[in-house]
Amino acid sequence: MEEDTYKTITDTAEGLYTEKRSRFIAYAVPVRSAEKAKAEIEAYRKRYYDARHVCWAYRIGAAGDVFRSNDDGEPSGTAGKPILGQLHSSELTDILVVVIRYFGGIKLGTGGLIVAYRAAAAEAIAAACVVEKTVDEDMTVAFEYPFLNSIMRIIKEENPLVLSQTFEMDCEITLRIRKSAAEKLKSRLLKVDTAYLK
Repeated sequence: MEEDTYKTITDTAEGLYTEKRSRFIAYAVPVRSAEKAKAEIEAYRKRYYDARHVCWAYRIGAAGDVFRSNDDGEPSGTAGKPILGQLHSSELTDILVVVIRYFGGIKLGTGGLIVAYRAAAAEAIAAACVVEKTVDEDMTVAFEYPFLNSIMRIIKEENPLVLSQTFEMDCEITLRIRKSAAEKLKSRLLKVDTAYLK
């Protein structure tokens, strides 16, 4: 995987795993922030208010370096960690996996729980649509109107996404480009007279 790409999911997906009459319902949910993840977890808690456990794990950020997991009353390390392990092994980020457990009356033991939570998380991930996204950088370049053609030629050649533009005596264009191509675009734009990055 290149440094400026990461894998995530497009939509919420569901998985189901049953072990000794215990039902494990798993949801893989795309999230972009810890706040969004927490809101989703609360929503699933309300929806499955009668479930014994609502365990979860999330990974956020292009490098997946913001992560948390929770066993929600299951023995320590038997639920949240196996779910998080599935996120790591599938190399997914900007994702939350929630696994809801309905107890079937038969204890599974720590080994059984780890297997069940891991399998439920894997089912939800397998059902999800995985996409590769680029890590992008936004920049705003300001310049005087007479240099518009020079700037536009560079934009046409480097092909960033134009987010906004204002053309008056002093012009401004906000661009989004893949991180790996950002330095080249910046240095080309800054070679144009009067151009500077805001």
